[in-house]
Amino acid sequence: MGGLLRKWSLDEVPQLLNVIGGSMSLVGPRPLPEYHHDRIEEPQRSDYLDVHPGITGLWQVSGRSDNDIKQMALLNSWYVRNWSLWLDVTLLLRTIPAVFTRHGAY
Repeated sequence: MGGLLRKWSLDEVPQLLNVIGGSMSLVGPRPLPEYHHDRIEEPQRSDYLDVHPGITGLWQVSGRSDNDIKQMALLNSWYVRNWSLWLDVTLLLRTIPAVFTRHGAY
């Protein structure tokens, strides 16, 4: 059952409560466990602290788990430094096919 939930990203649905509560955004870098922060170099590490984490983001629509942690950090850092409302709308729209194709969802 867990594999099915993960494949279709249904395990993300409870995060909507965090968005409603204001501790997360719909779009932004994924919240990372502490051991990932230790593997990310500056200045990308600081970029994570500048914004609320998001349910979807540039990393999620650019290959998700097919990317290594360095690529994830670069994509998320680029997002933080180039944020715009249009970018968020674009990423939300790109999330739909990313979820349905399940590319990179492990």
